[in-house]
Amino acid sequence: MPRQCTTQNGRERLGMKSKPNAAAITLDARDLDILRVLSTDGRITKTALAERVGLSPTPCWERLKKLEKAGLIERYRADINLRKLGTHISIFVTVELSDHTAASFQAFEAAIKRYDEVLACWALGGGFDYILQIVIRDIDAYQRLIDEMLNARIGLARYFTYVVTKQVKGQGVPPIALIAGKQD
Repeated sequence: MPRQCTTQNGRERLGMKSKPNAAAITLDARDLDILRVLSTDGRITKTALAERVGLSPTPCWERLKKLEKAGLIERYRADINLRKLGTHISIFVTVELSDHTAASFQAFEAAIKRYDEVLACWALGGGFDYILQIVIRDIDAYQRLIDEMLNARIGLARYFTYVVTKQVKGQGVPPIALIAGKQD
């Protein structure tokens, strides 16, 4: 049975960001297969994609355009091997804000987007307000970044630093079928 992914007023459903005013879209097994294949190989040709999901090229292309238009596919990108670029460290930082008003959260979120070293920032429920993922050249550069954030008065009250010593598992393929309610 197809899973309904309804998008209304820019809200998120199925854990995927959708475009405001996008039409409702029904996902079937082939749509989920297209998403799964693209999540591991965004450079696949349309013909190869069609073959991998068991469709002819034209219907596969139409489904792909439908998925893009609905906002289920936000972008295509390359994974860069940072170790081959140069020395760097990965750090996770838990952040507690000094004030817990809506304005404080909005100000922090707007400010954190300006730091290129911050690859990701997630708002948390529970003890800490945010967790940041930072990639930077070395510890000295990290400390200068934190000092800059503190001096910028973006609302940082406390922070805890966790230096990554080894990556055990990288950003994997999202469990698309599980999220969409389809289990094997």
